[in-house]
Amino acid sequence: MRRGLPGLETAIALGSAAGVGLSLAFRFAFHFSDAIVRVPLLATLALGGGPLLYTIARKMARRDLGSDLLAGLSIVVCLLLGEHLAGAIVVFMLSGGGALERLAVRRASSVLEALARRMPSVAHRKRDGNVRDVAVGEVAVGDEVVVFPHEAAPVDGTVLEGRGVMDESYLTGEPFMMSKAPGSNVLSGAVNGETALTIRAVRRAVDSRYARITRVMRETEEKRPALRRLGDRLGAFYIPLALGVAGAAWAVTGDPGRFLAVLVVATPCPLLIAIPVAIIGAVSLAAKRSIVIRDPAVLEQIETVRTIIFDKTGTLTYGRPALTGSVIAPGLDARWLLGLVAGVERYSKHPLAGAIVHAAALAGAAREEASEISETPGQGIRGKVAGHEVRITGRRGFPDLPPSESGLECVVGLDGRFAALYRFHDAPREESRPFVLHLGPRHAVARVLLVSGDRESEVAYLAREVGITEVHAGKSPEEKVAIVREETRRARTLFLGDGVNDAPALLAATVGVAFGRQSDVTAEAAGAVIMEASLQKVDEFFHIARRLRSIALQSAVGGMILSAGGMVVAALGLLSPVAGAVSQEVIDLLAILNALRIALPPGKLSDF
Repeated sequence: MRRGLPGLETAIALGSAAGVGLSLAFRFAFHFSDAIVRVPLLATLALGGGPLLYTIARKMARRDLGSDLLAGLSIVVCLLLGEHLAGAIVVFMLSGGGALERLAVRRASSVLEALARRMPSVAHRKRDGNVRDVAVGEVAVGDEVVVFPHEAAPVDGTVLEGRGVMDESYLTGEPFMMSKAPGSNVLSGAVNGETALTIRAVRRAVDSRYARITRVMRETEEKRPALRRLGDRLGAFYIPLALGVAGAAWAVTGDPGRFLAVLVVATPCPLLIAIPVAIIGAVSLAAKRSIVIRDPAVLEQIETVRTIIFDKTGTLTYGRPALTGSVIAPGLDARWLLGLVAGVERYSKHPLAGAIVHAAALAGAAREEASEISETPGQGIRGKVAGHEVRITGRRGFPDLPPSESGLECVVGLDGRFAALYRFHDAPREESRPFVLHLGPRHAVARVLLVSGDRESEVAYLAREVGITEVHAGKSPEEKVAIVREETRRARTLFLGDGVNDAPALLAATVGVAFGRQSDVTAEAAGAVIMEASLQKVDEFFHIARRLRSIALQSAVGGMILSAGGMVVAALGLLSPVAGAVSQEVIDLLAILNALRIALPPGKLSDF
């Protein structure tokens, strides 16, 4: 029902509350006649109940009989029997639940909404030496665009003029500054530093990374939280019971008022309201723990996961390789060469680039300024430094190299010839082994896999260190997706990654969880984003989901039990329809108060 009424449910909820309040004021404060007292109630039923009933009817046509069916029946019977106050109260309960559910999804994607708000709508296009402001949509591939200090880049591009830094922390909000020089890539949404840069657009705005983010955000807004389906499943048992009791009361007494009273008190508002409230509380609790829930469905799904698949770098390891060895071509000074390489690598996002820059600083190597930077995914990075052509790449371009050893590597070419082979090692996180060993006993995880694009020797070493026995090494992004899909056909899966090449695997898994510091593309694909790169936060995510499910079930089942008691009382003729509606509101309040407990400080969430 919720998808059909985007912004209308909130308006109906507010309007129905105002209608009920105005009717009560007319009756008890101003002592108006019954005809006047009914006017705001009839307006509420017509303007609010009409759209709700239309949407329920469309669901029934699709054989989608959810937990809001009883509420719709109650509204219709209230109209037929002239119980307008009771009907208006039901309209309020039904629309209020829908508004709260939609709020849960909006809260889940608020980080991406903030990104959308900060994007520029105007670009400074440069032609024939003149700079003119145009709409971002008018920028074509190949156009030159000036990005002034502290502005966000309007399109993806390549630097033509200027040197500076840009903040590319799309999702995290934490500083992640990247140096920029002619030839460097610029991403739409990146915030410029103190120096104006001229870039050449390589994509139109609609094809940029930012545009992809907004499309995913829009899809996220339209997703229905899976825990709402829990309410529908509970309602599938509850609705026949309520209709049976109401029908029996009518058949035995011949009083249609009892049928209505049972229906009203039976309206499953703990399912319609308490569960969305619990979702909102869980999303808020997760945010306080540095976990951004982008798709509320993962809060239910993660409890059913039986297979966990890890990427290697940045998840089980720190993602900060250190330079541990090198082979230098004869006749070259190692420290001088390291300074040249660092001059190029400072413009790269490759995980090994930072290790080289750090090693050069520790060695006291003089870092030369690079120019004409060019970085192509899969082919490495090139640049001119101190009159030399420097290329940093893999082994493919240099076949006659020393034998490979365990660890990460990169090869340096100087003026077209082999210059150096650098070796690195990425240590596992301290919590990796305890976390992996903890998954089976505490979270019923049956299998743990390590899937990585790195060499088999490096991946096997890490697997032994952290206690994983199923290993897939040297896998491309496409092969990772194939593995995740195959595992997901067998059982529900969770994939944890942090690199751009992890995005397809995150989408293929039942639950995709990303460490959010490295890639906006990865964050787009994930159902949840861990803002702090910590496996303890992943464990907290498990416990938040478990806490949500427990409290939501308490609220829903407890509310239904109280409603069932109210049905019996109404069937005996001890509750009028209005009294039944008021009683249901009291039950709702108790269920909501219980649901709100999820946002209270729970103390320790992780237990490993």
